[in-house]
Parts: sequence; structure tokens; C-alpha cells
Amino acid sequence: MKRPSIRDILGLFTTSRLLLVMVTYFGYILLTAPKYSSTPVDVGLLFNSWNHWDAANYVRIAQYGYQDKWDFAFFPLFPMIISIIAYPFALIFGAGSYVAVGMIVSNLALLGAMFVIYQIATDLLGDKVAYRTLLYLCIFPTAFFFFTTYNESLFILLSAGSFLALRRKKWWLAGVLGFLTSLTRNAGLLLVIPYLYELWLARESILTSRVKTFLGLLPIILIPLGALLYCLYCWKVTGNPVMFATVQYHWARRAAFPWQGLWQAVLELAWIQPFGSFYQAHILLDFGATVGLIILICIGWTRLRTSYSLWMIALLLVYLLSPSLDQHDSLISNQRFVIEFFPAFMTLASLGVKHPRLHQTLLMFFPALLAVLSILFVMNYWMV
Repeated sequence: MKRPSIRDILGLFTTSRLLLVMVTYFGYILLTAPKYSSTPVDVGLLFNSWNHWDAANYVRIAQYGYQDKWDFAFFPLFPMIISIIAYPFALIFGAGSYVAVGMIVSNLALLGAMFVIYQIATDLLGDKVAYRTLLYLCIFPTAFFFFTTYNESLFILLSAGSFLALRRKKWWLAGVLGFLTSLTRNAGLLLVIPYLYELWLARESILTSRVKTFLGLLPIILIPLGALLYCLYCWKVTGNPVMFATVQYHWARRAAFPWQGLWQAVLELAWIQPFGSFYQAHILLDFGATVGLIILICIGWTRLRTSYSLWMIALLLVYLLSPSLDQHDSLISNQRFVIEFFPAFMTLASLGVKHPRLHQTLLMFFPALLAVLSILFVMNYWMV
């Protein structure tokens, strides 16, 4: 097994984090401090400038637990980790410890995911593509969600770890990581699909004896167990085992055919929204991210292992089946969801290596838009 370049990965991780710190400092201060004055901004507000939207929800759940039914939309592993680590620090340093620990956990999970994804990409496509994969992932326009208290980093770490375990035929490790993934997000259940596919590929060695067959099939039960445990908790507390799905209407999400959200986005862009409107810009981001992901999934079908493509197709369908049809931006949050599809970034990296002009374009476009969207998040504008 090839060892990843620790120095290169740590360098990319550190540089990308420092850039987001600079965006926070200059963006927040220059947009909130009084003009032509030496009056400083509130340090506490500067520190908490990343505690918005779902980040604030995760921090609140970590600190106080599930207080109302809307909180059950957020799966428990991420806030549980934050709570366990932050509680003793909060006794000394106060409630702000939960925000700090949440961001630290998110960033450390990203670092771990980078090492895992590097190994996966190296095995499939080589060192150069592997590094480009991490580069594009870190500078993607919505990569700031890895920086704040969102569970995307943890989800990628666990799902990518499960894929690497499957590649190594470590079935029990894949099952345990799948269990933790489904305890992080309900989409973790979809890891059953690549597990079954990889098990089928290894059937000649698995079916040599009843014991090996049993030991190969048994760990797959662990994957849905995480979500099942959360269902039991929801049932005990609320009487509704699928409360996390029931409350989705609070965010205007409802079941629909997978093309309905895409079609509504096209209609909004082509007919309803005037040029330069707020909604038009947001729809362009979500629609562009979704279409780009679909293209990368199609291209990656011949470049990646089939198990990765099957998983991405299933994951994409889950998101397309629950659009926000009652809002102008029916594909809301898709610009964030796409960063969970780490195999798509492997495909993009292989294209970037093959086509240098594409790589140069991405190096100009991605960081510029990342800076803009990061400032919007810091300033508590609509970014979900």
C-alpha cells in the first residue's frame, strides 16, 4: 500500500484553512467596522461569525440536546462528538467552547478524509490525480462548509473510510464505518449498495466456505443499524420513529419525481426570475452544481470503480427526490451536497490532469467564488 505524502496533504490543509481565516478576518471586519475609524469589532462576534444556519443548530443540539421536533432533522453522531469533547471545556471556558470544538472536529475530520481519499485516488488513478482531487475539494466554492460546524467533513471521512475498507476486503471495518455513517446522515444507508457490489466481486473467495460467506454477509447488517438506532430514539422521545423525515416540510422539502426540482430550476432561470435577482444567483449556483455533478458521474462511469458510481447515483437520487418545490430555489443546498460526492472530485481531477486549461480555469474560478460565498456565510446571508 502506497503511503500518502503527509507533507503535501498537511500543507494543502493548512493553507486552505489559513485562507479561510483571512477571509473571516478581513471580510467580517471591513464589512462591519465603522468607516474611517479605529473602533474595533467585538472579538466574540468575530469568533462566532461562522456559527450560522445549520452550524448553530448542531452547536445547540450538542449543548442542550434535542429540544423541539425540528431538531430531529439533524442526525446525532456529529453533535454527540461535539458534546462529549466540549462539555469539560465549557465548565472552564464557557459555552463558546461548543462552537470552537465543533469547528475543530469538522476540520480534523476533513484532514482525516483527505488522507483516506488520497489513498483511494492513488490506488485508482495515481498520485497526481490524487493530489488534484484534494486540491479541488479544498478550493471548491462551498468547501467552507468543511471549515464550520457542519457534518459534511465527518460524513466524507466515514463514507470514504468505508470504501477504502471495502477495497481492502475488510468487511467488518467497512460495516462499522457504515454504521457510523448512517448515524451521521440518513444517506449513510446507501453504503449498503457498494458493500453488496464489492462483496459480489469477491464472491469466489467469499463462497469457498460457509464460515467465510457468513462473515462476509454479516457486517452489512451494521450499516442500517446506525439509522435504526436513531429511529428508536425518535420513537421513544416523540412517538414517531421517522421524525427526522417528517419534519422536512419545515424546510419546504417534500417527495417528488427526481426531474421536478431540475425542471422548476430551469423554469425559474428561463422565465420567472429577472436578470440579476437574488434568487437567480442562488438558483444558478445550485443548478450549476447539480448539473456539473451529473456530468461528472456520467464521465466517471468508465474511470472509477462501479461501486463508486452506483453509490453516487443513489445519493444523487436521494437529494433529487426531496426538492424544495415550494421555494423559488427548488435545488436549495445542492451546492453544499455536491461536496459529499468525493469520487466525482476524482473524476474532475483526472480531467484536470488531462486538460491543463481546465485546471487553470478551475484554479481561477473556484477560489474566487469560495471567497465570495465564505464572506456571505460569515455575514449570515442566506447560505444553507
